[in-house]
Amino acid sequence: MKLAIVLFNLGGPTSKEGVKPFLFNLFKDKNIIRLPAIARYPLAWLISTLRTQKAQDIYTQIGGGSPLNTNTKAQADALEYSLRTRYSHVKVFMCMRYAPPMTKEVVEQVRSYHPDKIVLLPLYPQFSTTTTKSSFEEWDKDAGDMLNKTVRRCCYPLHEKFIKAHIALIEEHIKSIKVPVKILFSAHGIPMDIIDDGDPYAFQVEATVKTIMASDRLKDYPHEICYQSRVGPKKWLEPNIDTALRACASENIGAVVVPISFVSDHSETLVELDIQYKEVAAILGLPHYSRVPALADHPLFIQSLSDQVESMLSGAKQSRLCPTSFKSCGY
Repeated sequence: MKLAIVLFNLGGPTSKEGVKPFLFNLFKDKNIIRLPAIARYPLAWLISTLRTQKAQDIYTQIGGGSPLNTNTKAQADALEYSLRTRYSHVKVFMCMRYAPPMTKEVVEQVRSYHPDKIVLLPLYPQFSTTTTKSSFEEWDKDAGDMLNKTVRRCCYPLHEKFIKAHIALIEEHIKSIKVPVKILFSAHGIPMDIIDDGDPYAFQVEATVKTIMASDRLKDYPHEICYQSRVGPKKWLEPNIDTALRACASENIGAVVVPISFVSDHSETLVELDIQYKEVAAILGLPHYSRVPALADHPLFIQSLSDQVESMLSGAKQSRLCPTSFKSCGY
């Protein structure tokens, strides 16, 4: 069997010139700004124009562009290496939603590979309409002739080795910290109106965190889920990480931040968490502030992805995690 694996991720500009197109692609997505195209496209142009300079300044702090492509390629290579022990003909493709390599290009790459089976695997562990659904819809639009040989994973917030990878990284990080700390699980926020319409993202983030914190070596640590990267005037998921840090300061306790919805480093971890919120923590006088590394190509995370590929190919049915009240569930 000739096997193609497609890893979906957000993407990011790799140069200063790529920032505005990236922002425009992001904000014209109907799953991000839920307006008709006649209103959404001009608004996307306006937002991307107004935010380009600020975004360029952010990427300047990490070398001028996002490292997400490089980091995702490392994950793709590690997954392909793992799968080659089970499948002799396998190729892993990375597919970015808002910056190259984008869906139409990757569809053609996969088509040229002539696979017998295609596995769609998002690098978003927790499902959201703004991430996984958006990526799947774009794929389906361009890959119609290949859908009859395609299987997909909607989410894996409780996959055993995904959870174990997080636990291993957190335990390794906190073992040398000598002051009391609270573990802050930081996830990318989304507007509350999306949650209110049945998006299960926050529910799945909470399920991931609850499972991690049931670990024997972590269960006694105080912890909290918080959200970051808010944009615009709408009400977003709360609390924001600013609020969580202020609470730590009032308790005179340190903060250890875990990027719970990000599986590799990019501007939200390297700038927002490592620079901006580290400065906030210093101003607030926290006795400690640090961040646990993203999962990246941790062996347990790669094994989690590999196991899920094998499960999908075996025909095993994915159990539904979300209650039926979450009508936007991707199951």
